[in-house]
Parts: sequence; C-alpha cells; structure tokens
Amino acid sequence: MATVLMLASFGLEIVECGGALAKAIKAGDDVHAAVLMSRPESQSQIREAAGILGIGGVDFLGVKYGEVVVTPEAKEPIVELVRRTKPDVVIMQDPEHAQHDLDPDRRMIALLYAESLAVAGRDWRMAECGGHAPHPVPTIYYMTPSRPNCIVEISDTFAIKQKALEVLAFQLAFSAESIKRRADVDAIRSIVENVDELRDDNTRLGLALHQQFDRALALYHGLAGHSGAVLGEAYRREGAFVLERLTP
Repeated sequence: MATVLMLASFGLEIVECGGALAKAIKAGDDVHAAVLMSRPESQSQIREAAGILGIGGVDFLGVKYGEVVVTPEAKEPIVELVRRTKPDVVIMQDPEHAQHDLDPDRRMIALLYAESLAVAGRDWRMAECGGHAPHPVPTIYYMTPSRPNCIVEISDTFAIKQKALEVLAFQLAFSAESIKRRADVDAIRSIVENVDELRDDNTRLGLALHQQFDRALALYHGLAGHSGAVLGEAYRREGAFVLERLTP
C-alpha cells in the first residue's frame, strides 16, 4: 500500500482529484491532504468534503492570498508535512498550467511546492521542520495538466466525487459569482438550463456549473477521447516512467 499526499492550493483541488483519491483509499492507501490557502469560513466545508472521499484530516498551512513567496520560512511547514507524512506519491498543481492561469498566486504556489519537495529529502533545517528525518518524494503527479500522460478511470468513484463537491458552498458561490462576471446568462443557460431559477443563489448555481465541468472533463478524458477510460481523471507524472519491460 502507498501513502499519498494531496497538496491543494485553495481546497477545491481535493475534490477535483476526488476520483483518484477515493480509489486510492478504496485500495487501502493512506491519503493525506493539505491546503496552502483558504478562508476560515471554507475550512470546515473542505474538511467535510475530504471526509466524504474518505480522507481523515486536512492540514491548513495558513498562507494568505496574494502573499505567496518562496522563502526558507515559507517552505518550512510544507517540508515538515512531507517529512511527517512520508508520502510515496504527491499530487499537486501542474507548474506548466499554472504559468498560464491568472488565478492569483498559482505560479508561485507551484514553485513553492516544488522547491519544498526538493529540500524535504535533504538535511535542510531539521530542527525548524519538526525534527523529522529527510524524506525524498519518489513520485509526483500534476493534476489537471496541460499535457497529461496518464488517465485514472474514475467511473466507480465519480458519484462520490460529485457528492463531495456539494458541501463546498463557499467555493461554489465564489465560482458562480466569478463566472457571472465573465459570461452572460444566455451563454450560461447553454450549460445549466435552469440558470434563471438559480441565478440569485450562487451556491446552487456554482454547484450546477461545477457538476457540468466535472462531467465534461471526465468524458473528455474518457469516452469522448481515446484514452480507453469511460470517465477519466487526467494527470501528468513528473519524470520518466521506469519499466521492467514493455507491457500492454
């Protein structure tokens, strides 16, 4: 069995990777999650969503919006987390995708996580990082990557992923408000037919939109594409795959 660490930026990423995380838990893996930045009012909802997926707890790393920096002090809590949980697999956002994403802080978050993983495997600031032994992370997967190289079949966990989404009221409302500024009602109606009924309730509208997004992505990486999956969740594994032999 493996130990998996999900390094989320804002919290919603835990659910965006919920299909793969729920499958890992069903297989007996030990799954941990951490969120770099989140508003206090959303933290209980993130914990509840993680719990629905089967994740026992979430570490909140307490970084503020617009204040992500790659400094030794900023790395310490992430390094402590990695050395304490000793993951075999880390999931984080795709640095390549982050370069083109104008959501605040994403570029710096990708760099901060990567630099923290790099020093977690060395004897860097041992006392300041909890006194845990160094832990090199052998395998990193990037979520929602620009160029995926692996797909996880999530047909059997898609329903629980959508159930976990339902409790993220704060982030769903935020998404709906943002989308209403970017798209007119007629455009949204082509995605959510009952938008007129939901338009004044950002939580319900955000849920309806994200449910459609998740299904569209799962189908795109599944039956609508050529991956061989039915409903797929896309990832990019960092580095080369080392194989004993070529297998089907």
